[in-house]
Amino acid sequence: MLQVTDLTKIFKSGDTKVAAVDGISFSVAGGQFASIIGKSGSGKSTLLSLLGALDKPTSGHITVGEKDITKLHDHKLIQYRCEKIGFVFQSYNLVPNLTAIENVMLPMEFAGLSKKQRLQRAKQLLSQVGLDDNKQKRKPGRLSGGEQQRVAIARALGNKPKLILADEPTGNLDSQTGKMIFGLLHDLAKSENTTIVVVTHDLAIAGKTDRTFQLIDGKLAPAGARV
Repeated sequence: MLQVTDLTKIFKSGDTKVAAVDGISFSVAGGQFASIIGKSGSGKSTLLSLLGALDKPTSGHITVGEKDITKLHDHKLIQYRCEKIGFVFQSYNLVPNLTAIENVMLPMEFAGLSKKQRLQRAKQLLSQVGLDDNKQKRKPGRLSGGEQQRVAIARALGNKPKLILADEPTGNLDSQTGKMIFGLLHDLAKSENTTIVVVTHDLAIAGKTDRTFQLIDGKLAPAGARV
């Protein structure tokens, strides 16, 4: 469960104040797949950074599960990001000299899982996202864009996060592969009971998620508003 309440982020430039996120409130239940759409500069990236505890809000609250992450101190935030939040990026951000299975195992090592546990979990997740044993042993350079994004999604799921945040996860993919990745994320939200929030410019795909939020100038727009 993700609960956002009166969330505001103000940036200052000299005497000027800009509200990149302006009093936003919304919720997404566990197992739901939500999308955030909006033009460049609408506040999507800032909101995603706040949800991922990569930045702190000026005011407001973000509750993930039962924990208000806006109240956590810096060292607790680092631990929380590692254990409870998964990230999926447009550029995949895989380690090029590691195999697919080693990439998925990496964040689990930081979380303190044994090598046996990491290997077992990584194999399970890669199979779940459709990569066979042969491709699990390949480095990213020998995988297609869609396959690399599958590895990135498996890696994000490694520590059984309560929340997965995806920033334009289909931006580097063709439309057919993009639809497949969105379908995979939707299925994983249900099977893993994980809240997934994705930022996307693809309105056709965003309309197929469980929830769709539109941002205009840092504010949530009414349903159906033009962005």
